[in-house]
Amino acid sequence: MKYLAHYPLALQAQVRQLIADGKLADLLRKRYPTAHEVRTDRALYAYVIDLKNAFMRNAEPLAKVAFDSKLHVVRHALGTHTTVSRVQGGKLKSKREIRVATIFKEVPLELLRMIVVHELAHMKEREHDKAFYALCTHMDPDYHQREFDLRLYLTHRDGGGERLWAPELAGDVAGAAPACAVAQD
Repeated sequence: MKYLAHYPLALQAQVRQLIADGKLADLLRKRYPTAHEVRTDRALYAYVIDLKNAFMRNAEPLAKVAFDSKLHVVRHALGTHTTVSRVQGGKLKSKREIRVATIFKEVPLELLRMIVVHELAHMKEREHDKAFYALCTHMDPDYHQREFDLRLYLTHRDGGGERLWAPELAGDVAGAAPACAVAQD
């Protein structure tokens, strides 16, 4: 259970029991019944920009936001943030990018939001320190729970579990709010 290695042993034991009883997938589906509808790079860009504008208006602009099939969760990269600097005519130009692993095309919006919030927070705070997590919880008050739930899902998948929210598994929810709505505190 590499995704839960830093959690207390008692909590890891509870997760092992859920896996042994075949109840982990049901717990995740109950907590998050449907997948988001952010399927394209353009939709992801719009979603990220909405969050950025809601919480980080003064941060540098993003040049690119995309799903990236080359990011592999097994290498502990759920998403990346990069700053590309180039010298152009005597001036130093930089542009920022956020890339999200394609596995997150088929998860609930809350889990996608956790990844996006994490990468946006890196625009201001480089290290995973107190200030970084304070910024994450400012943008998403349930950040820590969602990070844990995402780790549960990755543990499920790592153990050979099926995709829980694939588009063919999700039905249309009548009267559902748009998947890209950004809640602002």
